[in-house]
Parts: sequence; structure tokens; C-alpha cells
Amino acid sequence: QVQLVESGGGLVQAGGSLRLSCAASRSIASINTMGWYRRAQGKQRELVATITSGDTTQYADSVKGRFTISRDNAKNTVYLQMNSLKPEDTDVYYCSADLPRGRDLFRYWGQGTQVTVSS
Repeated sequence: QVQLVESGGGLVQAGGSLRLSCAASRSIASINTMGWYRRAQGKQRELVATITSGDTTQYADSVKGRFTISRDNAKNTVYLQMNSLKPEDTDVYYCSADLPRGRDLFRYWGQGTQVTVSS
């Protein structure tokens, strides 16, 4: 099991930057995949970015070139650096961690952090 706590959200003007942090309650070195998702009210949760234990990254097309995901195993923290923010990036951002549970992988979620980008 793992508890995830996001921080770093807030209000920023279009073109600005924010860095989200996701602090885990245990070592993340052995967690294969961690990620960031977002979901506006009434919509399905969508992938923003993921990172593996080998530092392989994946991004949604809408954020490529603007967002960077990274992990610091020593601090048990995953980051999402968000640059050139747009109003359409406004959303609740959730951190995730995939861990084995029995024979399957189970995705743990944080509580979310609100990002609001004003035009």
C-alpha cells in the first residue's frame, strides 16, 4: 500500500508555470510506474504523464513539450513541472502509483490538487 499526497496547485496566469509534487508514504524506488492524471468535473480522468522506475516517460499529446515529469527516489516524490500553461490545463491533478496486489496491479490515487489557469 501507499498513500500519496499532492501539493503545488494554485492559480496562475496563462503562460505561467507551476510545479506539482506528489509525496509517497513509502519508498518509490521499487514502484514501476507513477503518474499524473487530471479530471475536470463531469469528465473522465485522463493521463497527463507517467514515469517508470527506469525513468521512461510518457506524455499526453496536449502537454508534450510543456510538461515534464520526474521522480526523486531519495525523497519518495514525483514531480510535474508545468510550463506555458493554458486555460485548458485548468483541472484537478491526481498522482498515481501502480503496485502489485495479488496477481494484479492496483492503482493508488492521491486526493488531487487544483490547478487554475486564468486567461
